[in-house]
Amino acid sequence: MQALLDVILPIFVVIGFGYLAVWRGWVAAVNVEGLMRFAQGFAIPCLLFVAIARLDLSAGFEWRLMTSFYTGAVVAFVVGLLITWKVFGRDIEDAVAVGFCCLFSNSVLLGLPITERAYGMDALTANYAIIALHSPFCYGVGITVMEMVRARGTPVGQVVKRVFKAMFSNSMIIGIGLGLVVNLTGLPLPGPLWEGLELIGRAALPAALFGLGGVLVQYRPEGDLRLIACVIVLTLGLHPAITYGLTQTLSLPTEATRSAVITASVAPGINAYLFANMYDRAKRVVASSVLLATGLTVLTAWLWLGLLP
Repeated sequence: MQALLDVILPIFVVIGFGYLAVWRGWVAAVNVEGLMRFAQGFAIPCLLFVAIARLDLSAGFEWRLMTSFYTGAVVAFVVGLLITWKVFGRDIEDAVAVGFCCLFSNSVLLGLPITERAYGMDALTANYAIIALHSPFCYGVGITVMEMVRARGTPVGQVVKRVFKAMFSNSMIIGIGLGLVVNLTGLPLPGPLWEGLELIGRAALPAALFGLGGVLVQYRPEGDLRLIACVIVLTLGLHPAITYGLTQTLSLPTEATRSAVITASVAPGINAYLFANMYDRAKRVVASSVLLATGLTVLTAWLWLGLLP
């Protein structure tokens, strides 16, 4: 119970204030859109750039960590896609959008602050390693599969071009990529530039959490509730369970296990809805899944925090 009060609830208080502010009309929805544009387009990329540029790559990029987390993510994607397509009878493009929702955990806005509040700033090395690959990997999988099922005879070269264009126009991927360049090359940056980037980065999580609450106001739990329930079970149950099992099988160190399992146990991110909106597929199911799973993360993250060492 103490973990719930001290670690998880403060994060959802910020989300709740954002939700309440827009719901009651104290902040206009258009202003929240601007806040999210700042958070996702500038502040979070700056946060990720600074973190990746200073990350100890040899310590962070542990193959057992990546195998544990991303195996769970891919299994959830495949199972979500197949259930949507074969069990619920939705067309294959809708199934890919729902599968992407099962694939894309909210690693930055939920996984990062929950891990930080539970275990401290020093425990975030594995989080940042996961995040460094998260957007490129998930968008790579989702966009590639969607473009392949949509191609219907389109030359492979054009499909590859679409995939790369969609991936590398994402500001978070750009921030991660530039951070890796600085890390690998040792490129020196002026002190004032570092400090400015850090200032912007410090605004990222509070702004994004408040904005997330405001954005969720526009979503309603609509569509096929049974399919939404399946998405929630896959994202909040199957993914962390597979990740936890693999961390134990592979004897992953405790600190990395915590980061992997907590990140796997949180709700899908807003990017899941952005992906569905980009292709105009399964938007109501995905939006409802994001909304309901975000609320249920209060309980699932609490349970995993109690289970983890």
